[in-house]
Amino acid sequence: MCPLAQPHLLLSNKRITGSTRALSVRRSKQFHFVLAVLVLAVTSVGPLRGQSPTSSIVAVHEHSTRVIVLGFVGGFVHSHDRRHSEVQLIRQLQETYGNSVRAEVFDNRHIREAHSFIRRVLDTNTDGQLSREEREQARIVLFGHSWGASAVVYLARELQRDGIPVSLTVQVDSIQKHGEDDSVIPANVHEAVNFYQTGGILHGRPEIRASDPARTTIRGNYRYSYQTQPADCSRYPWHDRFFFKGHTAIECDPRIWSEVNALIQLQLPPARTTVAALPRNSHP
Repeated sequence: MCPLAQPHLLLSNKRITGSTRALSVRRSKQFHFVLAVLVLAVTSVGPLRGQSPTSSIVAVHEHSTRVIVLGFVGGFVHSHDRRHSEVQLIRQLQETYGNSVRAEVFDNRHIREAHSFIRRVLDTNTDGQLSREEREQARIVLFGHSWGASAVVYLARELQRDGIPVSLTVQVDSIQKHGEDDSVIPANVHEAVNFYQTGGILHGRPEIRASDPARTTIRGNYRYSYQTQPADCSRYPWHDRFFFKGHTAIECDPRIWSEVNALIQLQLPPARTTVAALPRNSHP
C-alpha cells in the first residue's frame, strides 16, 4: 500500500516531544504536504517518454452493466486458436468476469459480425433499435494485433456512425488492410494506445493520431525492439517465427499483453475473482 494513499500512516508512530499545539501544527503541515502531492498526482496528464501507458490513465470507478471487450486476431489466424495472446486474454476475461463483461474474440475479417454483436448487447429492450440511453450506457474496449489492430479502428468508425462511444482502443503492431487508414482514431474513441516494432518484413504503424484531439486522447505510441524472440513464441507456427520474426515477437511478448491487460482492467467493473497472469505456453 502506498503511504501517500493514507496520510495518517505518515503521522503514526511518532513520539510526542512538544506541546499539544506544536504537534497539531506539525500534523497539519504534514497533512497539507501529502494532500498537495496527491493533487499533483491526480492532475498530471500525458505519459512521459518511457512510461507505461497505464501510468496516465485514471481507473474508472463507475461502470455500466453493458461492458464489452472485443479482441481481433491478426492475419489468417482463427479466433479459437489459443496459441495466440489475443485469444488467451479474452478467455481469461471470460473466466474472471463471467456475465458482468461480454468478452469475445473475432477474426479480423469479421468486423461486420463484431459490429452486430455490439448492437445486440446494447439493445436491452430487443426492439432492433438503439436508443440514446442504450448507446450512452456502452463501455466498449477494442484491441487487436496486425490486421486485427487495424480492424479495431475500422470497427470504431462503424460505431461512430451509430453514435456509439468507445472507451479504449489498443493496437499492437497494426497493419493496414485493403488500403483503409488505420492511423486516424475517430472522435467517438475516448482513449487510444499504440504498440509497434520496426524489424523484419512486417512491422506495425509507428504512430496513431486523433481525428479530434479535443475528444480523443492518444496515450502513446510505444516502440519495442527484439534481438531475440520471447520464449513464448515457441508455441507459434514455425513459418511465422521464421519469416515475420519481429511481428510475431511482439504478439507473443508477455510484456505487451501485461500492458494491454492492465489497460483493459482500468475500464472494467470489480472482478468476481482475482485476475491472474496470462497463461504461458497454452495450447488448443
